[in-house]
Amino acid sequence: MPENRRPLQAPAPATASPDHAAPAPATFPARIPPVAARAAGLTAAGLAAAALVLSGLVLAGASAPAPAATGTGTGTGLKTVTIGGTTVLANTKGFTVYSFAPDTPASSKCYGSCAAYWPPVTGTTTAGKGLPGKVTTITRTGGAHQLTYNGHPLYTYIGDTAPGQAHGNNLNLNGGLWHDVPATR
Repeated sequence: MPENRRPLQAPAPATASPDHAAPAPATFPARIPPVAARAAGLTAAGLAAAALVLSGLVLAGASAPAPAATGTGTGTGLKTVTIGGTTVLANTKGFTVYSFAPDTPASSKCYGSCAAYWPPVTGTTTAGKGLPGKVTTITRTGGAHQLTYNGHPLYTYIGDTAPGQAHGNNLNLNGGLWHDVPATR
């Protein structure tokens, strides 16, 4: 190379500072659009909340069932109530009684965390005296006697917080469908 010539240099970028130094590269988070950052934050918060709920369910399934909400637990009697024009079974406190599709007339398939949300209705066959259908009992693991009606083991639902509610009707939870129990012969 001739002595009076300098090596070729690229022109400075238009965004260069007056002293011709290149600007510092933007960090990755600074290049994320604000809308995407907000959505990611909300998603992360939602996932964290879901993780807390799921860990609570796992712990509930690993230990003894959680106590039922006030008024929904087990009962020693059955009666009929009318909800939405349909006569259904209820416990003595007036809480709707449900059946679980996977059950058989001889056994319940709802234990652990399932039974925490769907407390079995326990009692004796005399608890259903005067109802139009047949009331019997099955023996649950642990020895409790669960009431059955026309061959369906009976439960209440923790989501029903007052008599006359049927929030558990037609739900598909814990491995099967739940239905209120119509009072029939």
